Amino acid sequence: MSSSTSKALDPSSVELWDHSHHHHDVISTRTFGFWLYMLSDAMIFAVLFAAWEVLSYSHSFAAGPTPASFVEPGYVFLQTLALFTSVLAYGFTMVALKNGNKAGVISGLWGALILGTAFLALDINDVVHLVGMGITPELSGGLSAFFILTQTHALHILFGLLWMLVMLVQVSRFGFTADVVGRLLSLRLFWHFQAVVWVFVFVFVYLRGMLI
Repeated sequence: MSSSTSKALDPSSVELWDHSHHHHDVISTRTFGFWLYMLSDAMIFAVLFAAWEVLSYSHSFAAGPTPASFVEPGYVFLQTLALFTSVLAYGFTMVALKNGNKAGVISGLWGALILGTAFLALDINDVVHLVGMGITPELSGGLSAFFILTQTHALHILFGLLWMLVMLVQVSRFGFTADVVGRLLSLRLFWHFQAVVWVFVFVFVYLRGMLI
């Protein structure tokens, strides 16, 4: 045993806590806070997916229409393509931000906004089509779970699109301030999270739903 570990210590002289104040930059602090929000949002979706799993059986649709009778894989694939290309466009936004390219950031935001709007338009059209066929949430517990889950995700997409509009204005007016950069980074986390959630919606709600 070394002398440093065997040497007796005076407990009163040992510093157990670091009482000094360490400053953190604004961006990292706000990003950490946004991660906490994302965890709470993930729990909301976890509850909705759990409800869907419980109700995603034929007896939960009360002898009414099931996803197998109205889900169109090609249409859902178009939605997937629109959302994932929107995420890709936002990735180009981050590359431009890293290079300090203001025009590139604005172009990337416009690309992500347009493609995200296309996804939302497809979703709204699908809901209108289902309602026109008489397929509404109150028909059964299974349809209630289906609509609540898919439209909660659509509501998040709408919020993300509004956020992009705000960032277009702020980048144009203020440039790359600490506040603007922090918000762009938080929006990146939010937008990528929506794509991850959509993967689960696509697989467990639409593809698996076609077997019900």
